[in-house]
Amino acid sequence: MQFDELVEGRLLKRYKRFLADVELADGSVITAHCPNTGAMTGCAEPGSPVWLSVSASKTRKYPHTWELVQTDSGLACIHSARANKVVAEAFRAGHIAGYEAYPQLRTEVKYGQGSRIDLLLEGEPGSVFIEVKCVTLAVGAGTGLFPDAVSERGRKHIVELQQVAREADARAVLLFCVFHNGIERVSAAGEIDPLYRQALAQAMEEGVEVQAWRALVSTGGIELTHALPFTLDPVGAC
Repeated sequence: MQFDELVEGRLLKRYKRFLADVELADGSVITAHCPNTGAMTGCAEPGSPVWLSVSASKTRKYPHTWELVQTDSGLACIHSARANKVVAEAFRAGHIAGYEAYPQLRTEVKYGQGSRIDLLLEGEPGSVFIEVKCVTLAVGAGTGLFPDAVSERGRKHIVELQQVAREADARAVLLFCVFHNGIERVSAAGEIDPLYRQALAQAMEEGVEVQAWRALVSTGGIELTHALPFTLDPVGAC
């Protein structure tokens, strides 16, 4: 996924979840849309260098969208919805092994209790339901955690994947897309949301597959590059 030319600035503050004030290079201050509903721990420090995309739409109140931030441990993309596009591109290009028998790909397909699966692969063996989660919480030593805040919606998605995994001709995959260049391994954030960790452990026992993939983040674009190790608990956790 390639970016159009991004505008660089300095983060002043994030507030009301969806807004951020940014000082541009010329000293002007603009309000940008923040496309991330999470806690954004470590990714919203005042003074951090940030990069914004600009919409040409005349109807948008805030034409700038916050895309990237330079954190203490690496460049990160905070636009979590972009993870779906990056992962879909990787599947279409055949960069993710093990799915060669499922050549058809659809996005945002309705399933479960009023939900939409991020990606649906289809082929002769059946279907693969793929839920994509964006990881940006870096806690040191290359470890990334998900979620970064209590997520009832995330638990709902796990339960629905669990139901899919019980079907004979279907696979259920939870794919953690790492949008932080400082993360080299992924774990469930049990201390932040113990119910999420519990639900994920149960789902894995019932056949839900879990993968973590690193995306190389740059001001030019984002590309899925290689698989990362995933464990339910961070290394060294009690």
